[in-house]
Amino acid sequence: MKILVVDDSKTMRMIVKRTLRQAGFEAHEVVEAGNGVEALEVIRTAAPDVVMSDWNMPEMNGLQLLQKMTEDGLRPRFGFVTSEGTAEMRETARQAGAQFFISKPFTPESFEAQLTPVLAGA
Repeated sequence: MKILVVDDSKTMRMIVKRTLRQAGFEAHEVVEAGNGVEALEVIRTAAPDVVMSDWNMPEMNGLQLLQKMTEDGLRPRFGFVTSEGTAEMRETARQAGAQFFISKPFTPESFEAQLTPVLAGA
């Protein structure tokens, strides 16, 4: 299983990768992208099973990435890992097709709770 971590902060991508390992997902291959534009290219070439995206990024934010993936018929499972967590944003994400929403600060337990059902269905 391949997981794409999308965040404009290299440090945050490293933290997400470490937390994935701590949550028991160390057997999965993890690839990275620094924004939505880069992520689209990675999705097209590396075909990840799951995309974990930040909401706010330059060039193309996470919601725009999800919308573009849908328009282009790209179907990996998708969710947000973000500090943006209002009820309205969660609903917008859900309506756009996001399968999970993990709020920062996160824990290995929150990753496990949110990702286990998603990875089981991927």
